[in-house]
Amino acid sequence: MSHTSREKTKLLNRVRRIKGQMEAVERLLEEDRGCTEVLQLVAGIRGAINGLMGEIIEDHIRHHVADGVLSQPERDDGALELIDVVRTYLK
Repeated sequence: MSHTSREKTKLLNRVRRIKGQMEAVERLLEEDRGCTEVLQLVAGIRGAINGLMGEIIEDHIRHHVADGVLSQPERDDGALELIDVVRTYLK
């Protein structure tokens, strides 16, 4: 996915924030903190993951489906790849 290199810093920053949130969940669990705190943090992580997925899906659509420079077979392949990933993500 070479086109992600333009957004690499942005994507890596998102991943690092998510990693920090996951480490916070681990700390809360180790400290036997209340389930409400853990649930709120996990809900935030889910939102962050969804945001990351949205960014990458958007990038894929722009570069592998909607790009007018691509041939129709290339665009069809890009669409099929996206369909497979979205189906897996929604399971």
